[in-house]
Amino acid sequence: MESERLGLIAGNGRFPFLLLDAARAAGMHVVVAAIREETDPAIERRAEADHGITVHWLSLGELSRLIETFQREGVRHAVMAGQVKHKQIFSSIRPDWRLAKLLLNLRTRSTDMLLGAVAKVLADEGIELISSTTFLEPLLAREGVLTRRAPSEVEQRNIDYGLGVVESLGAWDIGQTVVIAAQACVAVEAMEGTDATIERAGLLMASLDAEASTLERALTVVKQAKPKQDMRFDVPVIGVRTIEAMSRAGATCLAIEAGRTLLFDLIKVRASAEAAGIAIVAVSRR
Repeated sequence: MESERLGLIAGNGRFPFLLLDAARAAGMHVVVAAIREETDPAIERRAEADHGITVHWLSLGELSRLIETFQREGVRHAVMAGQVKHKQIFSSIRPDWRLAKLLLNLRTRSTDMLLGAVAKVLADEGIELISSTTFLEPLLAREGVLTRRAPSEVEQRNIDYGLGVVESLGAWDIGQTVVIAAQACVAVEAMEGTDATIERAGLLMASLDAEASTLERALTVVKQAKPKQDMRFDVPVIGVRTIEAMSRAGATCLAIEAGRTLLFDLIKVRASAEAAGIAIVAVSRR
């Protein structure tokens, strides 16, 4: 009997590969919709080594082709994994008629509004979009301090302040990350993504006159899911690259949301953080 077929809409980064491995371990045949503008070409080599994986390449604007591919392959459930840069909406990518119609009917082009509309179109065509954390629940951050060093009193005050800021922003679907120093907001995530937000905060702090500045220069990064986070897409993710960006920016503490943040390569993340003197803590929503 043929195994059930899972559709995987693959963005960039390691997320699609981790989900692909987990789905294969669960006995699923995976049909990958690889996005030319985002997906790592290495996914093609993964398919060559495993007959349980089929890869189809398509452009970000080809919503009709995505649907036709999944229907032809017998896909009834699909998952999104990996970042697709929001700024691509404003790039030179040409949407097909179906995506163009969808974009014209949106009240706003926020992540939730756009991807929610895509999910509805897929559902109307018999393809259910399921949680991005499916098969990856063991990678969700557990509550508590994840490094040897716990946040200092100064960092904890930054965390407490930052959680309130990021929750307010999340209600507007603006971003999931804020960077705080001395209980002041240094940077807010918009379209650029978490790592770019951290790097921008580091550049801003580096531009300040150290002698004249009244701000504590160490940065605290706070990342939290949106209040009404749809776990089918845009789930918070942390990996080694985020810790590297923090180290370059002079950030000393990272607070993430327990139970709703995927933490990739925990051993490497912890080692990288401790080498850089960074404390990591997973906190539950207040």
